[in-house]
Amino acid sequence: MPEEPLSELDRVIDIETKWLRMSAELAGESFAPAVDLLSSCRGRIVVCGMGKSGHVARKIAATMTSTGTPAIFLHAAEGVHGDLGILQRGDAALVLSKSGETSEVAMLLPGFRRLEIPVVAMVAQTDSALGRFADVVLPLPDYKEACPFDLVPTASSTAMMALGDALAIALLKKSKFSPDDFAQVHPGGTLGRKLLTRVADLMVGPPLPAIDEEVPLSEAIALMTEHRGVCFTTSPEGALEGIFVYGDLGRLMKTRKDVLRLRLRDVLIKDPAVAEPTELASVAVARMEKRGTTNLVVVDADRRPVGVVYLHDVLRAGIR
Repeated sequence: MPEEPLSELDRVIDIETKWLRMSAELAGESFAPAVDLLSSCRGRIVVCGMGKSGHVARKIAATMTSTGTPAIFLHAAEGVHGDLGILQRGDAALVLSKSGETSEVAMLLPGFRRLEIPVVAMVAQTDSALGRFADVVLPLPDYKEACPFDLVPTASSTAMMALGDALAIALLKKSKFSPDDFAQVHPGGTLGRKLLTRVADLMVGPPLPAIDEEVPLSEAIALMTEHRGVCFTTSPEGALEGIFVYGDLGRLMKTRKDVLRLRLRDVLIKDPAVAEPTELASVAVARMEKRGTTNLVVVDADRRPVGVVYLHDVLRAGIR
């Protein structure tokens, strides 16, 4: 790679890193008040900006929405041409503008005041129209952009993005938003499936491959063949006692020549790993991988078998 592009890589990353550090320092005093203001709103957080700040604002709104904080994006130009009607009393606004004097943003401010919507501003010029209007200001550094002409928003938009992420995560923690909550708003994604799918959703049975431990091993093998390579025994009370799977049979055949003369009791694996119906299927997958098996018997609170969960079924459901 030519030296010049590499030098630009270092220069841009260095400038943007400085922006991030300075932004964190500048926002230190006002960050907690900003989180308190946004978390106390009864409606939605309206995130707005213009140009590059608008693109960042859209992403911040999406991040907040997916982490438990209802938010919408308002394009500043569209806002002054009718979309301001989306605002409601009880909302709060997060407004992004490096200069704080963007005309379209300035024209939104009377609408915020009319509906008594409190405003948090990300702005470099704190004495600007937006800076003076805002209830809480998250100051941006007065420092050069990564653009060599100091014109194109580069480092400033990166800083806005980072501050927006910090706000979203602080609000997430303040609302005690959990991984299960995350899954509820991401049901179609891989992570959603991983966080929502329980063992009970994928387990098989009845009938179950239960068999008496006194039977000849040949009978156990026949039952295993019908049930995808697994059979088990239970106590008189119905609790799981032992298990035998194809993998055990393969290992046994390497060391014993009299396999068919054995009884199941001679080869049972006692106290096997199990799964519970309510645990995450992803947890069961991890246990199967650790144990080197392709199935787990699913048991209830009294350790009585209620089903079998197979690795292939879980992977086919998109759970890793």
